[in-house]
Amino acid sequence: MSLPAEFHEIAARVNNWGRWGGDDELGTLNLVTDAVVREAVAAVRTGRRVPLALPLRQDGVQSGLIPGRINPLHTMVQINQEIFGPGTVATSDDTVTMGLQAATHWDALTHVSHSGRLYNGRPAEAITAHEGARFSSIAAVKHLVSRGVLLDVARARGVDRLPGGHAVTPEDLAAAEEFGGVRVRAGDIVLVRTGQLRLALEGDRDAYGHPSPGLSVRCPEWFHGRDVAAVANDTLPFEIFPPEIEDLWLPVHALHLVEMGLIQGQNWNLEELSDACAEERRYAFLLTATPEPFAGATGSPVAPVAVL
Repeated sequence: MSLPAEFHEIAARVNNWGRWGGDDELGTLNLVTDAVVREAVAAVRTGRRVPLALPLRQDGVQSGLIPGRINPLHTMVQINQEIFGPGTVATSDDTVTMGLQAATHWDALTHVSHSGRLYNGRPAEAITAHEGARFSSIAAVKHLVSRGVLLDVARARGVDRLPGGHAVTPEDLAAAEEFGGVRVRAGDIVLVRTGQLRLALEGDRDAYGHPSPGLSVRCPEWFHGRDVAAVANDTLPFEIFPPEIEDLWLPVHALHLVEMGLIQGQNWNLEELSDACAEERRYAFLLTATPEPFAGATGSPVAPVAVL
């Protein structure tokens, strides 16, 4: 089944292929300039730090809904072992096996393809079993520090959590801007809060994953118009799930990652940040969110921190 005409029409309007050159691997992260970072640092007033990552644990948010995404399996490989002989300093070491997109993470631009193409028109065959992603892997993102903006859609609508069937629209994003007294601008990292993560924090992994509120297929044009650098939210699928258009699965992924070159993040814990922004009555801050540089990977865990 081919993608519908509506999808291709939106894709043509948001496409960034060639905007930063035919060899570009970063997409909209090119919008995070030195000037943008200086302005982001100026957003810090109190120095209050808010962590946004979920703990990496075996009983994490993955419930089997997405094949291959396993929660972290932590194993101790040595415990208080005197490796240089009796009476020497003892060490403890451990290993982890996990899906790179299991918990709080960024999707690399190569996480999704459509019509046989990746971002900037590269063939989907550029991802191989041996090398992984040869271009635009998550390791291409060597640093990610910018101004973060929380669009607290749930709080702006007066609810703790949006219902599972709610598609977050451009109108919702604009209303959250007005609610927060903030304006999204070029180079920003936008965090969209739906409140859905509350279900996972309460221990209901199945309800957290499905049905889920999330971004509408109409949102990519809003982000494109604002020249947003990256977007993350507090859901498992990122976009509304099941989809708002029948049989059109993961269209926002395809529009963001393939057409726009816009990395996106899922499973971000925005609950404490929601309270902090409401208390301080400001919704812009310095955000540090550099992914782990796994070579060839199509995604990576991240431990973001918002600094107010």
